[in-house]
Amino acid sequence: MPLLVLASSSPRRAALLAEGGFEFETVSPCVAELFDVALTLSEVTLLNAIRKGMSVAQTHPDAVVIAADTLVALADEIIGKPVDLNEAAQTLRRLSGRTHEVCSAVLIYHQTSGRSAVLHDISRVRFRRLSSEKIKNYLAKVDPLDKAGAYAAQGSGTEIIAKIEGSFTNVVGLPMEKTIAALAKFGIRPGEA
Repeated sequence: MPLLVLASSSPRRAALLAEGGFEFETVSPCVAELFDVALTLSEVTLLNAIRKGMSVAQTHPDAVVIAADTLVALADEIIGKPVDLNEAAQTLRRLSGRTHEVCSAVLIYHQTSGRSAVLHDISRVRFRRLSSEKIKNYLAKVDPLDKAGAYAAQGSGTEIIAKIEGSFTNVVGLPMEKTIAALAKFGIRPGEA
């Protein structure tokens, strides 16, 4: 059974894989995330997932490498990670009472065999109406600076999220339903890594 390597510094992605019963190593990719306004939400996330995965595969050619990227879009405008708490609050104000899309793209790659698989998932998230006080209270509980859209669906997410249509784990950062099926095609299953 090949070694599974998660090309990510995201504790949320690692937690999802661990909760799914997978054994894996984590390696942080050394690439900057790119953003191009000419690309669609799916294209940007896929580009970044491929860049992350390929960078780690170079040093782990015998491993099956999994990498992902997640972004938020409101009315076709892509929203990444905020640079500071002020921008995080502004982002939450924009999302307040509205529905936005969350897209995660995933690359699974085994360099030695040259096999690869890519997938993506899109979920729709409707926010509650958020007062300035609710936003301030939420930001006091969550570090928004490493999260696309300045929020997390897990934990205190129910305070700001009214409804999720589609995969919850996709909103967290790794669409597990599709990922589990794709990893099985590489011979990697929960509890067997």
